[in-house]
Amino acid sequence: MATTKGIDCAVPLTGEKAKTMAAAGMKFVCRYLVPTSMAWKRLTRAEAEVISTAGMKVVSVFQRGNNDAAGGAANGKRDGAAAYREAKMIGQPEGTVIYFAVDYDAQPKDYGELEAYLRAAANEVPGYLVGVYGSYAVVEEMAKRGACQRFWQTYAWSKGQLSKSANLYQYKNGQTLAEHNVDLNDGLGNEGWWDTNPQQVDKPVNKCKIGLRLEGWERETGLKAIDSLAAKGLLNEPDKWKQRLTDDPAGVLSELPWLMFTMLDRITEKPKK
Repeated sequence: MATTKGIDCAVPLTGEKAKTMAAAGMKFVCRYLVPTSMAWKRLTRAEAEVISTAGMKVVSVFQRGNNDAAGGAANGKRDGAAAYREAKMIGQPEGTVIYFAVDYDAQPKDYGELEAYLRAAANEVPGYLVGVYGSYAVVEEMAKRGACQRFWQTYAWSKGQLSKSANLYQYKNGQTLAEHNVDLNDGLGNEGWWDTNPQQVDKPVNKCKIGLRLEGWERETGLKAIDSLAAKGLLNEPDKWKQRLTDDPAGVLSELPWLMFTMLDRITEKPKK
């Protein structure tokens, strides 16, 4: 299995340390989204830029104490809201992952509360995927329950086992790199990391400009067709499709071919100019 080398650390990185770590082959750094009351370990936008400039990715993890996740839904709601504020403050792109830590030897009696914690946290972080950090047993159980989408396993409490669900694997603690205390990790794929570099987004082709323009009466016909389809239970969210008909009529007609036929039925009533 191809792996990607990285580290996690509690204390923020300086620019020089980030460069040294990148030169040593590290490709990502796991850092903490935490409230300002825990400033000593808190990831800031400035540090995220330092990590990105060095050519590494950022993995976001939220953790207050070691076993806060055992507090269930109430703690999940609290921590999810806090993580969301931090993620937005530092500019973490949506679609990436926020991991929530289960940093103790959780037992089967805890699993229900851990699941409730993760699901409650997920409700508070719209736009982001949720991951869990924990032992082999925690990763296996939360994956089986579908409690979250990504998994960061630690070797601790794992008895030498590695879950097939793991996206990250922390395999050695208490190491020193660039005179910084770090834990060593492997990226195993679909880690959900990010950086502060401008996101590369493929611009959609504006089909309106290159092939299809709707005259006023044609647009009105399309709006009536959407209402007709919605009334028959054939189309959900009609307001969304109406807006799209204005912005991208060719795209709407390619996605909803039956709308084209409904429009054709109505076009026979084309008004005189």
